[in-house]
Order: sequence, then structure tokens, then C-alpha cells
Amino acid sequence: MALAAPALRRYLLLLAQEHLEFRLPEITSLLSLCGGQFSGEQEIRVNSPFWILNIPSEEMARGLMKRTVCAKSVFELWGHGRSAGELYASLKNYPVDKMLPYLQSGSTYKVHIHTFNKTLTQAQKIKKIDALEFLPFKGKVNLKNPQHIFWILEDYGVNPNNVPEEPNHLYFGRWIADGQRELIESYSVKKRHFIGNTSMDACLSFIMANHGRVKPNDVVYDPFVGTGGLLISSAHFGAYVCGTDIDYNTIHGLGKASRKNQKWRGPDENIRANLRQYGLEKYYLDALVADSSRPIWRKGMLFDAIITDPPYGIREAPRRMGSQKETVKSVERSTENHFFVSSSYHLSDIFFDLLKFAAEHLVMGGRLVYWLPIYRPEYTEEIIPRHPCLKLISNCEQIFSSHTSRRLITMEKVKEFKDQDENSYLLDGQYMPYRGHNSFREKYFSGVTKRIAKEEKDNQK
Repeated sequence: MALAAPALRRYLLLLAQEHLEFRLPEITSLLSLCGGQFSGEQEIRVNSPFWILNIPSEEMARGLMKRTVCAKSVFELWGHGRSAGELYASLKNYPVDKMLPYLQSGSTYKVHIHTFNKTLTQAQKIKKIDALEFLPFKGKVNLKNPQHIFWILEDYGVNPNNVPEEPNHLYFGRWIADGQRELIESYSVKKRHFIGNTSMDACLSFIMANHGRVKPNDVVYDPFVGTGGLLISSAHFGAYVCGTDIDYNTIHGLGKASRKNQKWRGPDENIRANLRQYGLEKYYLDALVADSSRPIWRKGMLFDAIITDPPYGIREAPRRMGSQKETVKSVERSTENHFFVSSSYHLSDIFFDLLKFAAEHLVMGGRLVYWLPIYRPEYTEEIIPRHPCLKLISNCEQIFSSHTSRRLITMEKVKEFKDQDENSYLLDGQYMPYRGHNSFREKYFSGVTKRIAKEEKDNQK
């Protein structure tokens, strides 16, 4: 006889109000990483900071919060409603046997009030706490170091210009754990030893690692590694990291510095030093000078995740190795004794090479997470590159301007790579829509030029 599935328990998630599109894929990925599953019955309002989730256990809820940077806190939900009366009725219907372990006479507790989009006076807060006297609290109040913390959370909507007198929704629950929001500050690029023109924001780096379901002892690879910012977030979660880049100076920490008022890079400005700064050097495998269009790796499944931010021609030019027959003008000097010949590398080719590489070298179930630049007036889902070995998991937009953005694409390997899959994208007529990416740089700067001209015209009025 099959064992019954564990009963789902209801939890309330309090989320940060930034990167809204990235929150659901992060939570979904982390739940699956913890052994759970995201149910279609979850009470999700995408733009709201309050989500009600069905999670099998408190242990899984804690595991979720050990990873997420999109969520602030999670609570065991005891009651909720659209008015104070509904909340109180909901609390009275909550099973007493589930409450009692946290309300014993020998325990200590406190009640905290959180309001979203409204500020309450202390007197108003005390009144709301006193209204819960019907709950069977038997312990003592301890405001400094309580054993149990209970929260009243009130949602006044997301429009600061139209705040209702009464909350749209009220919740009451037992605090379980906080998320990892402090990582955003402790790993801030502003404090990092080695940065470049395109170093990734810390919050987005951790979101990418979470979308990729990076876990301890994974091997994570970045084929456009730059200064290694994406390696840091994966290493923080216990993965071994490596990368390649075509830029010899960046890989070896040589040349001109990116920081203001600094001419040359110092001895502590390299990828290894970045990981050493955060106590993560033991997870650093290596970074090599290599061309992503000519993979250096042996055949086979090598990586648990590939997490990267390819160059798309705004701050860094997309390049690959050229042949000696190409124009002498393309020869670039990297160090005193190191030269290479570079040629243009079309964006469509970058992404197809990346997907082909991921299809071949990811383990089954491994994930590819990368940024795709978009010219918004022409965007359709058909321009997202595809591969028969990779399944699209999520597609989240980060807007740059009215006409440009980039999308965080997460794909999962679901089919073993065969030799016939190498150029499969050329066979089904799907290749042409993706070629629009090749003119992204021109479209981007065309939009910038038009905006500057408009601003100058407006200033003259």
C-alpha cells in the first residue's frame, strides 16, 4: 500500500518589492531544490508582497529561507481575512492543538505588527495586539529575547497615492525564519576588490544562482566569466566554480583598472582574490583564457549549472578568435608578449553556441541561466533561442528603458545530447527570428540618441 503524502501546511511569505518578475521562478526553483513542489493552488498575487504557500514541513520552509534573496520572512499562517472580523474568525477556527506548543505557561513570546504601505502609531499597534486577547496565550511577554514571535501583517495595497483607511487583507502567523537579504549588502560590488564595467549586481547574482538551483558540491561554469561576480554567488552556496573569457587581461588581473582615480589593477584584483575576499577560495577551480565559440572541454556532461552574462555590445564588445587571414586592424595587444586576433561575434551566434554547449556539457537536470538583450518594440517569445535538449523554465524581464531590456532565461537539460542535435536549430526554420539580436547595439544607441535629442528639445522650450 502506498504511503500517504504528508499533509501540506500553510505558510505566509513576505517578499521584497523589487525584481517582481524574478520572485516566482526563484521560489519555485528553491522549493524543488528542497524536495517540494510548487502547487497550482497556491494563493499568489504576483505584485503583492504577501503570498500564501502550501509547504509540506517547517523544515522545508526553513530550507527555502536559507537561500532566497527575494523573500524577507516566512510565517506559519494561523489566520487571515479581508477584515479584522474575518481574521479573528479564521484564528478561532485554527486547530488549538497546533497553537498550544507555542503558548505554554513556561514560554515567552512577543507580537510584532508589520504594515505594508501604511504607518501606524504606537497606540494603534497596541490596540490591534490587545484585540487578540481571545487567543490562549499562557506564557510571558518578552520583547527582547522571546522564544516565539507572532506577527500581525496588514496589506494596504501597492499604490502609495491611494492608501485605504482599512487594510485590504490581514494575516496572523508564527515567525519561522528570515531570508538572505543581508547578502545583497555583504556582497555589494561597491566593496569588492576586483570589478569591471559589467560586474553583476549582488542581488541579481544570487537570484541567478537560485534560478540555477546551485547546491553544495555542484560544478558551476561561466563561459563569459569577466571578473567572476557570478562565480561568487554560486561558491557562497557551496559549489565549485570555474570560468573562461577571451580577455587575457581580465583573466589575469592585468591592465587598466575599472575604479575611478586608479590607473592600473593591483595584485589583489583578480578572480581568485575576489573569492578569497569572501572566504570562498576553496571553491575556486580556475579561470582560463578561451574563446566560447571554440570550446576547449572534452565531450561529455561536466557541469551541474552554467550561469553567465554574455556580452551584448553595450559596455563590452562580443568577440571571438579570428584567423590570421583577417585584417591586421583586428590584432589586439593583451600583454607585452601576448597577442590575439579577434573578429566580430554576432549575438545570435553567441546564444546558439551557448545553448549547444549547455546541451552537450550539462548533466541531466542541470540548468543554464543567462541574460538575453531585448529590443522591446520587436519582442515576441519566438525570439527566445531554443534547443531540443533544453526546456525553457522561466523568462523574466529587467527593463532598461522604454525600448530596451534584458531577460533572464532559465533552461533545464531534459534530453541527452546526440551528435545530430549539434545544429538542430538550423533544420526547423527557427533560426531567422533570433537574428534580430545582432542589431541590438544599433537599436540601443539609436534609442539613446533619440532620448538625448528629445531632452535637449524639451530644455529649450
